[in-house]
Amino acid sequence: MNTLIKPGLFLAFILMMVSASANASGGIALGATRVIYPADAKQTSLAITNSNKQERYLINAWIENANGQKEKTFAVTPPLFVSEPASENTLRIIYAGPALPADRESLFYMNVKAIPSVSKKHQDGNNVLQLAILSRIKLFVRPANLAMPPEEALSQLRFERVGNHLKVSNASPYYVTLVNLKLGGQTLDNLMVAPKSSAQQVLPAAASGTLSWQSVNDYGAITPARSVSL
Repeated sequence: MNTLIKPGLFLAFILMMVSASANASGGIALGATRVIYPADAKQTSLAITNSNKQERYLINAWIENANGQKEKTFAVTPPLFVSEPASENTLRIIYAGPALPADRESLFYMNVKAIPSVSKKHQDGNNVLQLAILSRIKLFVRPANLAMPPEEALSQLRFERVGNHLKVSNASPYYVTLVNLKLGGQTLDNLMVAPKSSAQQVLPAAASGTLSWQSVNDYGAITPARSVSL
């Protein structure tokens, strides 16, 4: 006898499986929301914590450049390992490439993929939906002796309206990530501005007035709100 599976029930089943897998993979957490790599250091590190008391995870880690390409100038050790239940591991990040710009930060991305284990009992004769969770955070290589401390970068930003665009210029040697941008009560997209550069985004129609914004500091915390009239 043929069994008819209603599309709605099938979709609900898939969503349930996705939700269950996402909850399980919540046991893996990175020790930071961004990595600051001092350019004069031989290496830096990132903690990986498995707070799940039952599940093991296969962890794969690598670094990409700003274009999303795997960066061969970095070594991450170990690049592949098993995270045991209720454990903490440390990834060591080593830069072994040519000298980077000495007057500004350089941007890369740290990628950590967590694949939950599946017991042999569940594998035998069963179709298993297994989801990997990818965490991607920014990695900044920061030269020593930059012209100013990172706390002063926000004072080096200039905001202006250019036609129907918001233009933000950054005269500092640091990457600045702007969040919670609002113009005249209308929410704008988050924006990252490279050092000694500028970035733009299209403004909503008729948006005007005072621009308020916050930024993300070295520790992943949100700074106090600031405002400027456009």
